[in-house]
Amino acid sequence: MPDLPPIREVIQKHGLAASKALGQNFLLDEQLLARIAAVPGDLAGQRVLEVGPGPGGLTRALLRAGAQVTAIEMDRRCLPALAELGEAFPDQLTVIEGDALKLDHGALMQGEPFHVLSNLPYNVGTALFVRWMGGEAWPPQWRSLTLMFQREVADRIVAEAGEDAYGRLAVLARWRAEARLAMKVHRSAFTPPPKVMSAIIHVTPATAPEGVSARMLERLTEAAFGQRRKMLRQSLKGVPGALEALAALGIDETRRAETVSVAEFVALARSLS
Repeated sequence: MPDLPPIREVIQKHGLAASKALGQNFLLDEQLLARIAAVPGDLAGQRVLEVGPGPGGLTRALLRAGAQVTAIEMDRRCLPALAELGEAFPDQLTVIEGDALKLDHGALMQGEPFHVLSNLPYNVGTALFVRWMGGEAWPPQWRSLTLMFQREVADRIVAEAGEDAYGRLAVLARWRAEARLAMKVHRSAFTPPPKVMSAIIHVTPATAPEGVSARMLERLTEAAFGQRRKMLRQSLKGVPGALEALAALGIDETRRAETVSVAEFVALARSLS
Protein backbone atom coordinates (compact mmCIF):
# COMPACT_ATOMS: atom_id res chain seq x y z
CA MET A 1 0.00 0.00 0.00
CA PRO A 2 1.49 3.37 -0.99
CA ASP A 3 2.64 5.69 1.81
CA LEU A 4 0.65 8.86 1.15
CA PRO A 5 1.02 12.28 2.80
CA PRO A 6 -1.87 13.53 4.97
CA ILE A 7 -4.67 15.09 2.94
CA ARG A 8 -4.07 18.41 4.68
CA GLU A 9 -0.54 18.48 3.26
CA VAL A 10 -1.89 17.74 -0.22
CA ILE A 11 -4.32 20.64 0.08
CA GLN A 12 -1.55 22.98 1.25
CA LYS A 13 0.89 21.81 -1.44
CA HIS A 14 -1.56 22.49 -4.27
CA GLY A 15 -3.22 25.58 -2.75
CA LEU A 16 -6.64 23.97 -2.74
CA ALA A 17 -8.82 26.32 -0.75
CA ALA A 18 -12.41 25.00 -0.89
CA SER A 19 -14.55 26.85 -3.42
CA LYS A 20 -17.90 28.17 -2.19
CA ALA A 21 -19.04 28.52 -5.80
CA LEU A 22 -18.51 24.79 -6.34
CA GLY A 23 -20.05 23.82 -3.00
CA GLN A 24 -16.81 22.26 -1.80
CA ASN A 25 -16.16 21.09 1.76
CA PHE A 26 -13.19 18.75 2.11
CA LEU A 27 -13.05 15.73 4.46
CA LEU A 28 -9.63 15.18 6.06
CA ASP A 29 -10.27 12.39 8.60
CA GLU A 30 -8.92 9.26 6.91
CA GLN A 31 -10.54 6.90 9.41
CA LEU A 32 -13.93 8.48 8.64
CA LEU A 33 -13.23 8.26 4.91
CA ALA A 34 -12.38 4.57 5.24
CA ARG A 35 -15.68 4.00 7.06
CA ILE A 36 -17.57 5.72 4.25
CA ALA A 37 -15.78 3.60 1.65
CA ALA A 38 -16.81 0.48 3.58
CA VAL A 39 -20.56 1.27 3.60
CA PRO A 40 -21.41 -0.62 0.37
CA GLY A 41 -19.32 -3.63 1.37
CA ASP A 42 -16.23 -5.16 -0.24
CA LEU A 43 -15.19 -3.00 -3.20
CA ALA A 44 -12.10 -4.99 -4.23
CA GLY A 45 -12.16 -5.18 -8.02
CA GLN A 46 -15.46 -3.26 -8.18
CA ARG A 47 -16.01 -0.26 -10.45
CA VAL A 48 -16.81 2.95 -8.61
CA LEU A 49 -17.95 6.35 -9.84
CA GLU A 50 -17.02 9.32 -7.67
CA VAL A 51 -18.31 12.85 -8.29
CA GLY A 52 -16.34 15.82 -7.01
CA PRO A 53 -13.28 14.08 -5.52
CA GLY A 54 -11.56 17.40 -4.78
CA PRO A 55 -8.08 16.71 -3.33
CA GLY A 56 -8.84 12.97 -3.30
CA GLY A 57 -9.64 12.14 0.33
CA LEU A 58 -12.44 9.67 -0.36
CA THR A 59 -10.70 8.64 -3.58
CA ARG A 60 -7.66 7.32 -1.70
CA ALA A 61 -9.93 5.38 0.66
CA LEU A 62 -11.65 3.77 -2.33
CA LEU A 63 -8.33 2.95 -3.98
CA ARG A 64 -7.03 1.42 -0.77
CA ALA A 65 -10.19 -0.73 -0.72
CA GLY A 66 -9.16 -2.08 -4.13
CA ALA A 67 -11.80 -0.29 -6.22
CA GLN A 68 -11.41 0.74 -9.85
CA VAL A 69 -12.35 4.41 -9.59
CA THR A 70 -13.62 6.81 -12.23
CA ALA A 71 -13.67 10.32 -10.74
CA ILE A 72 -15.43 13.32 -12.30
CA GLU A 73 -13.92 16.66 -11.26
CA MET A 74 -14.72 20.08 -12.74
CA ASP A 75 -12.25 22.04 -10.58
CA ARG A 76 -9.04 21.84 -12.59
CA ARG A 77 -7.05 23.04 -9.57
CA CYS A 78 -7.58 19.54 -8.12
CA LEU A 79 -6.31 17.65 -11.16
CA PRO A 80 -2.58 17.65 -10.22
CA ALA A 81 -3.35 16.19 -6.77
CA LEU A 82 -5.53 13.51 -8.36
CA ALA A 83 -2.81 12.77 -10.93
CA GLU A 84 -0.37 12.11 -8.07
CA LEU A 85 -2.91 9.75 -6.53
CA GLY A 86 -3.23 7.94 -9.84
CA GLU A 87 0.53 7.46 -9.96
CA ALA A 88 0.46 5.96 -6.47
CA PHE A 89 -2.24 3.46 -7.51
CA PRO A 90 -1.33 2.47 -11.09
CA ASP A 91 -4.25 1.44 -13.33
CA GLN A 92 -6.87 2.01 -10.61
CA LEU A 93 -7.87 5.64 -11.15
CA THR A 94 -9.37 7.42 -14.15
CA VAL A 95 -10.03 11.15 -13.78
CA ILE A 96 -12.53 12.91 -16.04
CA GLU A 97 -12.50 16.70 -16.10
CA GLY A 98 -16.07 17.89 -16.57
CA ASP A 99 -19.52 18.61 -15.17
CA ALA A 100 -21.19 15.45 -13.78
CA LEU A 101 -24.61 16.89 -14.62
CA LYS A 102 -23.71 17.01 -18.30
CA LEU A 103 -21.94 13.66 -18.67
CA ASP A 104 -23.35 10.22 -19.54
CA HIS A 105 -22.32 8.20 -16.50
CA GLY A 106 -23.26 4.85 -18.03
CA ALA A 107 -21.06 5.53 -21.04
CA LEU A 108 -18.17 6.64 -18.82
CA MET A 109 -18.43 3.30 -17.02
CA GLN A 110 -18.47 1.52 -20.40
CA GLY A 111 -21.81 -0.13 -19.78
CA GLU A 112 -20.47 -2.09 -16.79
CA PRO A 113 -22.20 -2.20 -13.38
CA PHE A 114 -20.77 0.25 -10.86
CA HIS A 115 -21.18 1.69 -7.39
CA VAL A 116 -21.46 5.43 -6.76
CA LEU A 117 -19.66 6.88 -3.73
CA SER A 118 -19.36 10.61 -3.34
CA ASN A 119 -19.06 13.50 -0.93
CA LEU A 120 -21.43 15.37 -3.23
CA PRO A 121 -20.92 19.10 -3.74
CA TYR A 122 -23.91 20.70 -2.01
CA ASN A 123 -24.97 22.65 -5.08
CA VAL A 124 -25.50 19.60 -7.34
CA GLY A 125 -26.26 16.78 -4.92
CA THR A 126 -30.04 16.74 -5.16
CA ALA A 127 -30.07 17.09 -8.95
CA LEU A 128 -27.69 14.15 -9.35
CA PHE A 129 -29.69 12.04 -6.93
CA VAL A 130 -32.94 12.64 -8.81
CA ARG A 131 -31.16 11.72 -12.04
CA TRP A 132 -29.76 8.46 -10.63
CA MET A 133 -33.19 7.50 -9.27
CA GLY A 134 -34.98 8.30 -12.53
CA GLY A 135 -35.39 6.69 -15.93
CA GLU A 136 -37.61 3.88 -17.16
CA ALA A 137 -34.86 1.24 -17.30
CA TRP A 138 -34.67 -0.75 -14.05
CA PRO A 139 -32.65 -2.16 -12.38
CA PRO A 140 -30.19 0.65 -13.08
CA GLN A 141 -26.57 0.24 -14.11
CA TRP A 142 -25.47 1.34 -10.64
CA ARG A 143 -25.45 -1.28 -7.91
CA SER A 144 -25.53 1.12 -4.97
CA LEU A 145 -25.38 4.81 -4.11
CA THR A 146 -23.39 5.93 -1.06
CA LEU A 147 -23.78 9.68 -0.92
CA MET A 148 -22.99 12.54 1.44
CA PHE A 149 -25.78 15.09 1.77
CA GLN A 150 -26.66 17.93 4.05
CA ARG A 151 -28.51 16.30 6.96
CA GLU A 152 -31.73 18.09 5.99
CA VAL A 153 -31.64 16.55 2.51
CA ALA A 154 -30.74 13.12 3.89
CA ASP A 155 -33.73 13.29 6.24
CA ARG A 156 -35.98 14.10 3.28
CA ILE A 157 -34.77 11.00 1.43
CA VAL A 158 -35.56 8.56 4.26
CA ALA A 159 -38.69 10.27 5.67
CA GLU A 160 -42.00 8.44 6.01
CA ALA A 161 -45.41 9.77 4.96
CA GLY A 162 -46.79 12.17 7.56
CA GLU A 163 -43.37 13.36 8.72
CA ASP A 164 -42.38 16.98 8.15
CA ALA A 165 -39.42 16.01 5.96
CA TYR A 166 -41.49 13.68 3.72
CA GLY A 167 -41.67 14.79 0.12
CA ARG A 168 -40.75 14.08 -3.47
CA LEU A 169 -37.25 12.79 -2.68
CA ALA A 170 -38.62 10.12 -0.33
CA VAL A 171 -41.02 8.83 -2.98
CA LEU A 172 -38.39 8.78 -5.73
CA ALA A 173 -35.92 7.06 -3.40
CA ARG A 174 -38.21 4.31 -2.19
CA TRP A 175 -40.76 3.33 -4.80
CA ARG A 176 -38.28 0.87 -6.36
CA ALA A 177 -35.21 1.06 -4.11
CA GLU A 178 -34.18 0.72 -0.47
CA ALA A 179 -32.76 3.86 1.17
CA ARG A 180 -31.27 4.17 4.63
CA LEU A 181 -29.34 6.66 6.73
CA ALA A 182 -25.94 4.96 6.99
CA MET A 183 -23.96 7.49 9.01
CA LYS A 184 -24.19 10.96 10.51
CA VAL A 185 -21.23 13.29 9.93
CA HIS A 186 -20.54 16.27 12.18
CA ARG A 187 -19.82 19.60 10.52
CA SER A 188 -16.45 19.74 12.30
CA ALA A 189 -15.19 16.86 10.13
CA PHE A 190 -15.02 19.17 7.11
CA THR A 191 -12.61 21.89 6.02
CA PRO A 192 -14.02 24.48 6.02
CA PRO A 193 -16.82 23.42 8.39
CA PRO A 194 -20.20 23.95 6.68
CA LYS A 195 -23.01 25.67 8.57
CA VAL A 196 -25.05 22.46 8.61
CA MET A 197 -24.63 18.84 9.68
CA SER A 198 -24.28 16.09 7.06
CA ALA A 199 -25.19 12.44 6.66
CA ILE A 200 -24.41 9.46 4.45
CA ILE A 201 -27.31 7.87 2.57
CA HIS A 202 -27.02 4.33 1.16
CA VAL A 203 -29.41 3.25 -1.60
CA THR A 204 -29.73 -0.12 -3.33
CA PRO A 205 -32.12 -1.04 -6.17
CA ALA A 206 -35.20 -3.13 -5.38
CA THR A 207 -37.83 -4.71 -7.62
CA ALA A 208 -39.78 -2.09 -9.56
CA PRO A 209 -43.59 -2.33 -9.34
CA GLU A 210 -45.10 -3.51 -12.61
CA GLY A 211 -47.02 -1.18 -14.90
CA VAL A 212 -45.66 2.06 -13.46
CA SER A 213 -44.07 4.78 -15.58
CA ALA A 214 -41.18 6.49 -13.82
CA ARG A 215 -41.93 9.68 -15.72
CA MET A 216 -45.57 9.63 -14.58
CA LEU A 217 -44.51 9.15 -10.97
CA GLU A 218 -42.05 12.03 -11.31
CA ARG A 219 -44.78 14.21 -12.81
CA LEU A 220 -47.21 13.39 -10.01
CA THR A 221 -44.70 14.09 -7.26
CA GLU A 222 -43.59 17.32 -8.93
CA ALA A 223 -47.19 18.53 -9.02
CA ALA A 224 -48.23 17.24 -5.59
CA PHE A 225 -45.22 18.48 -3.63
CA GLY A 226 -44.79 21.63 -5.71
CA GLN A 227 -47.91 22.82 -3.91
CA ARG A 228 -47.61 20.64 -0.82
CA ARG A 229 -49.82 22.81 1.40
CA LYS A 230 -52.73 22.54 -1.01
CA MET A 231 -55.22 19.69 -1.20
CA LEU A 232 -54.64 17.05 -3.88
CA ARG A 233 -57.68 18.23 -5.83
CA GLN A 234 -55.88 21.55 -6.32
CA SER A 235 -52.26 20.42 -6.71
CA LEU A 236 -53.06 17.57 -9.14
CA LYS A 237 -55.73 19.25 -11.23
CA GLY A 238 -53.15 19.96 -13.96
CA VAL A 239 -52.38 16.23 -14.41
CA PRO A 240 -54.94 14.77 -16.86
CA GLY A 241 -56.99 12.03 -15.26
CA ALA A 242 -55.45 12.42 -11.80
CA LEU A 243 -58.60 13.52 -9.97
CA GLU A 244 -60.60 10.67 -11.50
CA ALA A 245 -57.85 8.24 -10.52
CA LEU A 246 -57.91 9.51 -6.94
CA ALA A 247 -61.63 8.79 -6.76
CA ALA A 248 -61.25 5.34 -8.31
CA LEU A 249 -58.52 4.43 -5.83
CA GLY A 250 -60.44 5.78 -2.84
CA ILE A 251 -57.82 8.43 -2.06
CA ASP A 252 -59.52 11.45 -0.52
CA GLU A 253 -58.87 14.47 -2.73
CA THR A 254 -58.89 16.77 0.30
CA ARG A 255 -55.69 15.18 1.62
CA ARG A 256 -52.33 16.89 1.20
CA ALA A 257 -49.30 15.37 -0.51
CA GLU A 258 -47.31 14.79 2.68
CA THR A 259 -49.98 12.31 3.88
CA VAL A 260 -49.90 10.19 0.71
CA SER A 261 -47.75 7.07 1.11
CA VAL A 262 -45.23 5.80 -1.42
CA ALA A 263 -47.57 2.88 -2.18
CA GLU A 264 -50.45 5.27 -2.86
CA PHE A 265 -48.33 7.36 -5.23
CA VAL A 266 -47.32 4.15 -7.01
CA ALA A 267 -50.95 3.08 -7.36
CA LEU A 268 -51.89 6.50 -8.71
CA ALA A 269 -49.02 6.49 -11.22
CA ARG A 270 -49.94 2.96 -12.33
CA SER A 271 -53.53 4.00 -13.04
CA LEU A 272 -52.28 6.89 -15.19
CA SER A 273 -49.38 5.11 -16.93
